[in-house]
Amino acid sequence: MHGPTVRFKGRRHGPRQDRRWAKAWSPEQIANRLPLEVPDDETMRISHEAIYQSLFVQGRGALRRELVTCLRTGRALRVPRARAKGRGKGFITPEVMISERPAEAADRAIPGHWEGDLVIGLDKSAIGTLVERTTRYTMLLHLPPMEGHDQAVKVKNGPPLAGHGAEAVRDAIGAKIMTLPEHLRRSLTWDQGTEMAQHAKLRIDTGLAVYFANPHSPWKRPTNENTNGLLRQYFPKGTDLSRWDGDDLDAVAFTLNGRPRKTLGWRTPAEALAVLLESDGGAGVATTG
Repeated sequence: MHGPTVRFKGRRHGPRQDRRWAKAWSPEQIANRLPLEVPDDETMRISHEAIYQSLFVQGRGALRRELVTCLRTGRALRVPRARAKGRGKGFITPEVMISERPAEAADRAIPGHWEGDLVIGLDKSAIGTLVERTTRYTMLLHLPPMEGHDQAVKVKNGPPLAGHGAEAVRDAIGAKIMTLPEHLRRSLTWDQGTEMAQHAKLRIDTGLAVYFANPHSPWKRPTNENTNGLLRQYFPKGTDLSRWDGDDLDAVAFTLNGRPRKTLGWRTPAEALAVLLESDGGAGVATTG
């Protein structure tokens, strides 16, 4: 079937809506389909890597434009396999994966284990969320846009100005978590977003152990995912979250922490946290955030 006319811009195929419609089998699909198509002919066997090499060698390292339009990625130049394998986030190492988190965090028996995430809004605005797994107590992080965020010309490779860069998130978490007594700041589980690239310094500054959930596994942070859903009542998708200041976020957190929860025997998260604080001899904590 003939699709739209293909337009080229530089080395790429141009706007995605102008891609050619085609069967677009990948070399891997072709290589593994051949034994099914011609099972009795051993000469009709080839690896997908050999197909790739043949195509790119003919084009002296790049594909001809008529072939580029058939690729899903639209790349004329091939990314070396070694480079592709090294694209993982360098700040995440095996010892900080969720599999290494203490078992006490999983069964919610011991308080002080938190889950965190960002709620994203219009124009890269964001609010940080921290939820304690045992009590479901919630604290919200104010992440205002940095100076220059609304400038007409963005600086290439410049610092993140949206307000939820690694330093901003580290400082916001540190400021909130240090309002808690030590026994209520044992660990934090986050997804693998780059906003947590400075987790090591956060641990040094606060004593909070940071662990990362597996990619695309929101069920690894169920308490936080549920809380983020509740927050959308106050902060709908597609709205500018930067217009709310710290006092506004504290008010919303106060409301959530005052809701009775079935899982807590119809106590509120604030009441559940108060019990823990009393058992610690009355150590103080900011209950508005």
